[in-house]
Amino acid sequence: MAGSNLASAESAHGIAMYGEPALPPDFVSLPYANPDAPKGGTVVFGNTGGFDTLNPFAQKGTPPWQMRFWGYESLMGRSQDEAFTLYGLLAESIEVPDDRSWVEFTLRPEARFSDGSPVTVEDVLWSYETLGTEGHIRYRRFWNQIDSIEQTGERSLRITFNEENRELALIAGLRPILKKSQWATKDFADSGLDEAPIGSGPYVVAGFEPGRYITFERNKDYWGNDLPFRRGTNNFDEIRLDFYGDQTVLLEAFKAGEISAIREFNAAKWDRAYDFPAVANGDVVKTLVPNGKPSGMTGLGFNTRRAPLGDWRVREALILAFNFEYMNETLTGGTQPRISSYFSNSYLAMQPGAAEGKVADLLSPFADTLVPGVMEGYRFPESDGSERNRKNLRAATKLMAESGWTVVDGVMRNASGEALELQVLLTPGNLGEGEMRSVVEIYARALERLGVTLTADVVDSAQFVERQRAFDFDLTFFRRAMSLSPGNEQYLYWGSASADQEGSRNLTGVSDPAVDAMIDAMLISKSREDFIAAARALDRLLTAGRYVIPIWQYSEGRIAHVKELKFPQTLPVSGDGIGYMPEVWWYEGK
Repeated sequence: MAGSNLASAESAHGIAMYGEPALPPDFVSLPYANPDAPKGGTVVFGNTGGFDTLNPFAQKGTPPWQMRFWGYESLMGRSQDEAFTLYGLLAESIEVPDDRSWVEFTLRPEARFSDGSPVTVEDVLWSYETLGTEGHIRYRRFWNQIDSIEQTGERSLRITFNEENRELALIAGLRPILKKSQWATKDFADSGLDEAPIGSGPYVVAGFEPGRYITFERNKDYWGNDLPFRRGTNNFDEIRLDFYGDQTVLLEAFKAGEISAIREFNAAKWDRAYDFPAVANGDVVKTLVPNGKPSGMTGLGFNTRRAPLGDWRVREALILAFNFEYMNETLTGGTQPRISSYFSNSYLAMQPGAAEGKVADLLSPFADTLVPGVMEGYRFPESDGSERNRKNLRAATKLMAESGWTVVDGVMRNASGEALELQVLLTPGNLGEGEMRSVVEIYARALERLGVTLTADVVDSAQFVERQRAFDFDLTFFRRAMSLSPGNEQYLYWGSASADQEGSRNLTGVSDPAVDAMIDAMLISKSREDFIAAARALDRLLTAGRYVIPIWQYSEGRIAHVKELKFPQTLPVSGDGIGYMPEVWWYEGK
């Protein structure tokens, strides 16, 4: 078998999850980058909260979240214009057999770290093991899926996997590569603000003040300046992140000219709050960036580890009480449609009505254990748009009674007489203290009519991160972006193994063998048709599982920016994201 695998493997410049890469080996640049973009200028962005570490790869601490994208690289780079396709970055080629049971990479001889030292196979091997054993939890699962990792030549290495999973070859290409010798006498897992890991990316940390700012400087000796994958990207000489207490203050800083660009997620606010003089006179430009990505899930997530939120009937009752239509009209002017599922707005979304065909076949073995709505179809409840929401509240009261909760003297109580009191964990960061606080305030008034008390616990970003890590909440702000190529990350989001693993991204505590099986089915799919069926089946399980109360979609990016910031007219299918702005934008001075 090993011989046939070797015979069928061919060295290539890129790899796609299904089919072949869209770009040929001699491509000039990514299709959404301007290869002639000028270099120069400074751009300033705003973050909310703060940071207490310069190591974005360790579990300890809170780094500036953009840092790992700007200063570090992997063996392969991802195109934002294809569902899941990688092209050589630190590696000049990739080789896989038909069954993708292993992957081999050959490093570029010119690849260098920011200090000028070469990127070696030894650095790669050390990075995989260190991140897999001491690094952030996001890197741990992949290390456990490796059977062996070994050097096969002066510039090549092979990774052999211990399970059938066609995505692993691509995941392997996306691990960040760090410099081994930097950590010979230092504790990687315990590093903080004293030192940033040395990377090979186009930017390096130039200066910072905890809680106030951090500045990144473009490395003019960056090794990949002429690489086709990098041509026309990373054009700013300097990127600065300024930190603010909340989104409201950040917006005021933008209006005052202290920030170069800002992303706005509320359509009504986009129309209402961006009418200041700089917009009127053209000094600030409002840009819309459409995308073809799934909606993902944004809203309030339930902690199903806590009673009575482990009961789907209670969660459905609380969803019924969430008067989305009234809330949407009040807060966004009704301009943003509701998220209808985790993959809504894409071909991966669950289809209306009963499960059919391959989707039904995948779910049928679990039929006896599935919650109502999975097989027959589920839609989030709609109200009549009035503030009272009487019909849905009556349905909610009935479900609560079925689960052992009744209203006594206006208070929802269980058989022991305990009142149902819930708390929502928020921070001024996510969608901001303003918008999410408004959502929760309206929701709390609705729950009062159900006899349930809901309060908001707004904490600073460090406490928010720590409490989410410890699952210390009843409900919390929830956001999971989804791509057109869901894969191994789904285990981190919903896998049973991560449900009780402190620090995992499975915030809601999903622990369902059917969910695990659908993720498995996605990862072993050999055809696009089978992959889509598995994704749609997973979408049904998560949506009908009532793990999150969804709010509105973000089907297009809204970026307000100073007129000096320019971008290519060809947009990637993924739209706005970390691989779009600031990566392919540039500065044109006066």
